[in-house]
Amino acid sequence: MVQRPRGTRDFTPEVMSRRLAFENLLESKALSHGFKRVQTPIFETLDLFTAKSGPGVVKQLYAFQDKSDRALTLRPELTAPVMRMVSEEMRSSPKPLRLSYFGQCFRYEESKKGRYREFFQYGAELIGANGPFAEAEVVALAINMLDGCGLQDYEVRIGHVGVLRDILTGLGLSQEGEPEAPVASAMRLLDKGDWDGLSELFAKNGIDSSATQDLRSLSELDGGIETLDSAREILTSMGVPLESLDELRQLLSALESLAPTPPSLKVNLCVARGLDYYTGMVFEVNVAELGGEGQVLGGGSYRLLHLFGLEDLDPSCGFGLGFDRVLLALEAQAERAGRSEVVPGETPATTTLMLPFRIDTNAVLAIVKELRNAGNNVELDLRGKNIGKSLDWASKNGFSNVVIVGPQDLENGQCSVKNLVSGEQSVVALDSSSISSVL
Repeated sequence: MVQRPRGTRDFTPEVMSRRLAFENLLESKALSHGFKRVQTPIFETLDLFTAKSGPGVVKQLYAFQDKSDRALTLRPELTAPVMRMVSEEMRSSPKPLRLSYFGQCFRYEESKKGRYREFFQYGAELIGANGPFAEAEVVALAINMLDGCGLQDYEVRIGHVGVLRDILTGLGLSQEGEPEAPVASAMRLLDKGDWDGLSELFAKNGIDSSATQDLRSLSELDGGIETLDSAREILTSMGVPLESLDELRQLLSALESLAPTPPSLKVNLCVARGLDYYTGMVFEVNVAELGGEGQVLGGGSYRLLHLFGLEDLDPSCGFGLGFDRVLLALEAQAERAGRSEVVPGETPATTTLMLPFRIDTNAVLAIVKELRNAGNNVELDLRGKNIGKSLDWASKNGFSNVVIVGPQDLENGQCSVKNLVSGEQSVVALDSSSISSVL
């Protein structure tokens, strides 16, 4: 028997109702911030991702040769395709660009709860503007989305890789080198909290391992904007420039005005996101109850458009939201609270069953059309069962109302409308306006 491929899922109508409600909620928040939806192909040239992430990424991809022997891959993420689209289609568009996107991505990795080989990502990019206010706009959109969908107990961790680069280069680490620059290696270790590995890297590069103590002190700062005062003292003692820290303070101050207060917002100057192309502010959102798969959103300021000859648009700022992981967190929280509704607005709209009983179905088709044109959700019964069985079927399948038209009803120009929620039944004229008035 043919089965769906490992790491993929099927979505039934009930599941899709929730997913569509969530997607629509995210889209409405994006539009409220001026971000407009774009879409890119589900497969791209392989070079697009090796240029961004290096050749080592290929083992994680669904890469293939097409019939013309071109190297292609199913997209593993959506930021690079959007950058490619901007370079090809929107070079002359007025800047800054506020773009949002949603779609399937594919990675060849071990599948487990919260991590699939086919997964869905929602994201936003602010291109052609940079600085604290641009960054604040992006982080505010992310927080507004999570707040709007009702997510609870999440933590926003925000940092600035400019601070880390200033520290590491000040200690004597180089930003050049193969296969990976020492600064990039150090930032990956900091992002993982691997202090032993960092000490070894420092020793290898002739730096006293005691230098890790100041970095550890920075990582242990635990609080919001007020922690920047303590960070300033540490950085001053190390002789590190303070411009990046001041930009982060300005961002956090703007964020207080632009977004709802998240359940927890922590400044963590050792958040590096583990990717070389980040240049300024970086942030992550974690939900503790998801355990090891708790990161549900991440992003920051980055340089990528220079790869496409658009250096003047670097840096840009954006984030990717793990659609599946946020839904998992929302479902877990709803179950814990005993709520049936997981995403606001997921309850299906009122649906009506038009039930012609022992009459020619043609007699009600025009009315079905008029009811639909008036904005009602109407399904024409095709089963031809008796009224009792049809009402039972309609109730089990979530219909709110049933319009019953029998031979005598047709003769008298009327119909019965039964509300399956309240049990009330009304007799009204057999026309769309009369029926609509009681639906």
